[in-house]
Amino acid sequence: MPLTHPMVSGVNRLSFPTSAQGFFLAFLLSFGPAVSNSFARFAYALVLPAMKSELALSYSQAGWLNTANAIGYLAGAVLTRIFVRSLGNRLLFSGGMILTGVGVLATGLTQDAGLLAISRMIAGVGGAAVFICGGVLSGNIFPNRPELGTTTIAIYFAGGGIGLVICGIMIPLMLERGGPAAWPLAWVWMGMISLAMAAATLWAAYRIAEPGAAPGSAKAPLSPFAPELFSYLLFGVGYIGYMTFVIAWMREAGAPAAMVVPVWVMLGLATIAAPAVWRVPLAQWRGGRPMALIMAVLAMGAVLPLLGKGYVVMLASAALFGVAMFSVPSSVSSLIKRSLPKPAWGSAMATFTVVFAAGQTVGPVAAGWLADYYGSLRPGLTASVAALVLGAVIALAQRDTTTD
Repeated sequence: MPLTHPMVSGVNRLSFPTSAQGFFLAFLLSFGPAVSNSFARFAYALVLPAMKSELALSYSQAGWLNTANAIGYLAGAVLTRIFVRSLGNRLLFSGGMILTGVGVLATGLTQDAGLLAISRMIAGVGGAAVFICGGVLSGNIFPNRPELGTTTIAIYFAGGGIGLVICGIMIPLMLERGGPAAWPLAWVWMGMISLAMAAATLWAAYRIAEPGAAPGSAKAPLSPFAPELFSYLLFGVGYIGYMTFVIAWMREAGAPAAMVVPVWVMLGLATIAAPAVWRVPLAQWRGGRPMALIMAVLAMGAVLPLLGKGYVVMLASAALFGVAMFSVPSSVSSLIKRSLPKPAWGSAMATFTVVFAAGQTVGPVAAGWLADYYGSLRPGLTASVAALVLGAVIALAQRDTTTD
């Protein structure tokens, strides 16, 4: 059964996919978070010890390079919010995939601190468009079966686990063999994989209908979502500290690559398993309760490394953090999908992402500054846990809302 029909009245009318076709599209679309998050942002934690050694970076400087990515992400979220109503989700998603892949590739082609920051920013700009618009498209894969939207959204965000597994296997072994000087090669390989994944996602994106006509799409007031917005801000502040410095924390304790690989792979596998774990809460729970529970699990994962650096502790930390990390944005997407008309989804998701991006802009450089000031990563990681716990509590105040 073909997924597309011929052009009718200037509009590419898409047929309703079968279950198998729709879930396959969601899977291909899930390469978006693999590129925008796992490669462009989270892989930095794996490469950081080598870059810190070879480039003689302080923790503040190391944090700044991830903050540069977050600044680009913030700019990309703002631009997406401005242009999604006129350009549509498919075009912005596709352009974002290509731009992110170029930014990741470029990170491995220079050792100049300024150019590295620019490359990280470029990847961030594209990554925001990918994350926002892909989340919107994933919720509209089955326009005639909206009850499946929660599942396809969860599959989309779980795609970040694919990238985490690839990075967790490839990068530590590459650096173990080539030494710290091999860090540029890691970025080049990730850039090449990103561009290959971009081709697959472009094919999928243009087989999914826009959720409402793009020109003149509706905007909706977001004041009823204030608790969820503030919780999402704290999520951005809290999770990125862990994802930036947890591998450096392990390396400082003398953890070899043989220990780092299973921990990072566990993080990725838990992310892939997340849709099954959170299927019922995301589909049936209302208001901010799904986000509150997910952020509480995230906080538990983040606090474990502070209690011990043993192998079992770090595996448990990765499992808890991985099963919750991408499920926080999935809970936001589900709330938006339940509460707003389709044409408003893109704009609302972009607004949430602007708030989230502001939080993750602060997180890495603040954690790095605390590490330099106190001579330890512990204070920054502790602050991350506190932000996640506070966000979980605030999310409980969110109630379901319907905006016409």
